Amino acid sequence: MSIGTPATQSESPEFPPSFPTVTPPSPQQFTFPTPGVLPVSAWRPPPYTAPWSIRPGDHFYFMRPIPSGGVNWAHPLYRYGNTYFGEESEHTGVDLGAERNASVVAVADGEVVWAGYGLYGGNRDPRDPYGLAIAIRHDFGDGDQPLFTAYTHLSEVYVWVTQRVTAGEEIGLVGDTGHASGPHLHFEVRVGENSYYTTRNPELWMVPPEGWGVLVGRVLDRFGRPLFEREVLVRSLETGRLWLAWTYAAQTVNEDDLLGENLALADLPAGPYEITILEDDTPHSASLWIRPGQTNVFVYRAERGFTIEPTPAPYDLSSPPELP
Repeated sequence: MSIGTPATQSESPEFPPSFPTVTPPSPQQFTFPTPGVLPVSAWRPPPYTAPWSIRPGDHFYFMRPIPSGGVNWAHPLYRYGNTYFGEESEHTGVDLGAERNASVVAVADGEVVWAGYGLYGGNRDPRDPYGLAIAIRHDFGDGDQPLFTAYTHLSEVYVWVTQRVTAGEEIGLVGDTGHASGPHLHFEVRVGENSYYTTRNPELWMVPPEGWGVLVGRVLDRFGRPLFEREVLVRSLETGRLWLAWTYAAQTVNEDDLLGENLALADLPAGPYEITILEDDTPHSASLWIRPGQTNVFVYRAERGFTIEPTPAPYDLSSPPELP
């Protein structure tokens, strides 16, 4: 189904490595699937108290839009920038698989700038793919750029445009309105403009669970250009548990202005991990320590291998590195 062209895309930030600027087409199909049962444990520690930012590069400014006790983490098969194995449009947010009519809360203080149908096109339209949706402009920004969050596919909306809301205030209920195959919350972070084309990865903005951290990657070809939709295997060296992640698709998603990532994997318990990437059917691996409450960055460049930031690799994995 053709749904037209949303708001214009913001320019790509100038931050190394240089990612190519693309002009995304209008999606011809715009569906937010609910792809089956989550293949992960439902247990999470309580999140840190937002805002949480203990070093430069971290900006966990937002609490989670689903309170603890509900599914308030990203679906592992359809994260930000993914295409659900090529079956869907590039994902501009994360899907939190809470049950129908679960409470949805504002992630920070701000003012409601959208409430109802039509968020995608910016016009009141009951056929809008986001369904019943809310957008909030927050009282703080990212540098000199305003920050917005969007909450979509709701079954009920409890706020109105111009209303002031506070962090943790109930603003609606989880539903499946719009183009959704089942109840869930599609959540977006938008920088600069309240636009489909200005999103950033919410996993870099929501506070992690206490004692857990976030893995951030830049996966590049030998010329320093991003490798799109590349599979990355992450394995805990303590428990053997495996996570699969994919680098971002080529269009309609944006790297963080500071981190310049094309992969993010949140909610990893602190500890030692191994990262593996296939290059020409040959596995290449490196180890790093996930530090709690932080973004933990690696760079992989074809033909050059891994760089672990900020702690150089290799290092002794028998004990965690000292925290800054």
